[in-house]
Amino acid sequence: MRIAQVSYHTNPLAPLGGRQTGGMNVYVHELSRELARRGREVDIFTRREGEVPEVTPLAPNLRLVQLPAGPPAPLEKELLAPYVPAFTEELSRFAAAEGVTYDLVHSHYWQGIAAGEPFARAQGAPHLVMFHTLGEVKNRARVSEEEPGERIRRERELAASADAIITASGHEHDLLARYYGADPGRMVSIPCGIDTDLFAPRDRDASRRALGIEPERPVLLWVGRLEKLKGVDILIDAVSELDEPDVLLLVVGGERGHELRDELEAQAGAAGLGGRVRFSGAVPHEELPAWYSAADVCVVPSYYESFGLVAVEAMACGTPVVASRVGGLVSTVTDGVNGYLIPWRCPEPFAEKLEVLIRNPELRANFARSARESVQRFRWDEIARRMDDLYADVLAARVAKEAVG
Repeated sequence: MRIAQVSYHTNPLAPLGGRQTGGMNVYVHELSRELARRGREVDIFTRREGEVPEVTPLAPNLRLVQLPAGPPAPLEKELLAPYVPAFTEELSRFAAAEGVTYDLVHSHYWQGIAAGEPFARAQGAPHLVMFHTLGEVKNRARVSEEEPGERIRRERELAASADAIITASGHEHDLLARYYGADPGRMVSIPCGIDTDLFAPRDRDASRRALGIEPERPVLLWVGRLEKLKGVDILIDAVSELDEPDVLLLVVGGERGHELRDELEAQAGAAGLGGRVRFSGAVPHEELPAWYSAADVCVVPSYYESFGLVAVEAMACGTPVVASRVGGLVSTVTDGVNGYLIPWRCPEPFAEKLEVLIRNPELRANFARSARESVQRFRWDEIARRMDDLYADVLAARVAKEAVG
């Protein structure tokens, strides 16, 4: 089986925590690598930035293909929509030049899906899609979100035309049906995965020494791509309300000079937290386990998460999670077992649960044991097996339909 993975707006190998990088990067790369291990031939297609080779072998059966579309300079994803047709043309050019036909096209995020849909049709291949985030849901999750109507209109059209829609949780499945009219019969929920060998508990003291953190200081951790939907402002306000003056908050993600990072640093300073909030910038994915292991609690105060990869990675490292009761987080964090779920997006309830965990090492240890056990179902080998089965089912359905028609 030859598979095209279309990740138009973001390179799966880009460092995490940047403007365009997050859980989707990890998902596309790790899923593709695991499918390649299963003997599938996988090409990941992304937009080229700068002078880079067109084709980069990543592993046996796995290649990264970077194709030109629009200016070669990095662009915010909101500016990339006009170049989707050019990217689709490049997909077809590449396939023709290689003399290959793809059995299946799996596209990610609405722009990548818009590029992959006509390419799949030209290839005569089924088109599977995963939206990762939805414009309508983002607008409803936070009043000040302003995802354009054009995005939402295209998402609705693309959901209707896909052969199968993969959702990261049952909650996302319900949202697509409710707000987009997507056909439940064409939706399949397969969660994101994690590398449980990489994301495993490490020695807390050694991790702290490596990161320059005092051994006995209470440490909270936030990890991700800096955007307002992630709720970091709520977390900073929660820290300012803690009756724990020695608490350190580590914010991992967001380059220096990022507008929101500047705002958050100013917020922390105004709240008198200058020495208690440390902005660490983007961190390579393989280094994250040390950060999770160094922390007492990982906090995910998002207004919305389709899955919430950070929460699962933290729990795999044995770190309890305090998260918003939204989206896919409801299916990964079990309230009172491996963390806490907060139903309100305001600082006070976050501060309350954080204080409970900071002051109770025995409770943290109990949560840590449950956390590690609870994420074994997200191992990549299991997720890739389920995805491979779905691919086979979709291809078999296409063959059967063609035989009848």
